[in-house]
Amino acid sequence: MPGAMDKPSKERLHLLVCGAEGEGRAALLDALVAGPTLGNERRDFTLLEADDLAQVSGDIVTGASRVDLALVLVDAQEGLPSESRSHATVAALLGVRQLVLVVGGMDRVDQQEARFDELLGDFRDLAAGLGVEQQVVGVPLAAGREAMPWYRGPSLPEALEAAEPAGDLPVAAEAPSEVTDQFMAHVIWFGERPMLPERAYVLKLGAQAVPSAITELKHKINVDNLDQLAAKTLERGEIGVCNIAVDQPITCGPYKESRALGGFLLVDRLSEEMLGVGMIDFGLRRATNLSWQDYDIGKRSRAAQKRQTPCVLWFTGLSGAGKSTIADLVDKKLHAMGQHCYVLDGDNVRHGLNKDLGFTDVDRVENIRRVAEVAKLFVDSGLIVLVSFISPFRSERQLAREMVEEGEFVEIFVDTPLAVCEERDPKGLYQKARSGQIANFTGIDSPYEPPEQAELSLDTVALSQEQAAEAVIDFMREKGLV
Repeated sequence: MPGAMDKPSKERLHLLVCGAEGEGRAALLDALVAGPTLGNERRDFTLLEADDLAQVSGDIVTGASRVDLALVLVDAQEGLPSESRSHATVAALLGVRQLVLVVGGMDRVDQQEARFDELLGDFRDLAAGLGVEQQVVGVPLAAGREAMPWYRGPSLPEALEAAEPAGDLPVAAEAPSEVTDQFMAHVIWFGERPMLPERAYVLKLGAQAVPSAITELKHKINVDNLDQLAAKTLERGEIGVCNIAVDQPITCGPYKESRALGGFLLVDRLSEEMLGVGMIDFGLRRATNLSWQDYDIGKRSRAAQKRQTPCVLWFTGLSGAGKSTIADLVDKKLHAMGQHCYVLDGDNVRHGLNKDLGFTDVDRVENIRRVAEVAKLFVDSGLIVLVSFISPFRSERQLAREMVEEGEFVEIFVDTPLAVCEERDPKGLYQKARSGQIANFTGIDSPYEPPEQAELSLDTVALSQEQAAEAVIDFMREKGLV
């Protein structure tokens, strides 16, 4: 939104307006749209509002916007809330180095100098902790100077007139860069659902778009005091310091030296929704001494030796749906046909490989990631692997699919209604979950995302377990897998 102007006397200023909505913010926006003036000069500017801080942040990271100065609006009565602290923190992380605290509602605190000084002091302490010290000013928005004879600072138009465009950071060709597949970064999370370590996201940096995962959340930042807090996930609006790994090396660099090389987006792999923005701190070189070792005997040789087509039969469904029973029957039938198979069962794997994992969303993601890696190894060995896991999230099932070649992954939805699973309840787990003895139980207090395009769906209300197993064998014959 450009401000009115007659003859621009200075370079355009890019402003970011943050703060809670209300009369004070409306007055501030009206004043800005009217055009800040000083003497006979007008300052031309571009205005960005932080109603959708995610979109503003995404624009800054991708270079669609450049912010020179952030106006953080607070109410004199309410003080400096977490929302305003969060906005200032985000602005500083995104490279904004000129901050103006605009204090509205001074009339409601009797124009008290002490209250204004208190708020400005808190804001300056926050800015100093964020590495912004020299370019922080405070301006009371309410009545004119005659109502506050103690105020000797600039008016809002004067503060804007004194501000200087920050200028662009070095372009990619000028800034130092490196090629790496791991780095540490600050991440600002905007997704409605929490960030889960090891979940696969798409990382977009410039023209590069690669699968990625946050391998470690080192800590999140408390915006009230900038303390480092231990955490396993990031919720919407939270900021964390993370280690990130990408599937293939990318060209990147520290954000403070180049936005083009250091600013990235994290995007949902299925919906393409923007989930977060990140600023690279530095690359991690732990993987630079690793390379893939090729061997002469590969998957096709091993499969040919066994005279079969390797694949993954991935059984998914609620607890009690009949996954393991059907997988066992299919395994027996394939064994009788001379096929070489192996079954990976959810409960069995948790006795060994995954015995360190619980049932939180974070642990479920890691549970499936590990099993998908093991299934990939079995396929590489030329086997047919049957995977019987609840695997409640589409994202992780898609990750498992992408680990093998096209046509090697068969998603089998064991479609049994929750009421039927509860009625069966062979292990008594639903009863315990309903009584509160088990937390994070899929279908009760943890979500299950049914497949949208499974290769095969088995209605276990209409089909017996034997019929369901035969349906799997028939499907495999139809697709040339047996």
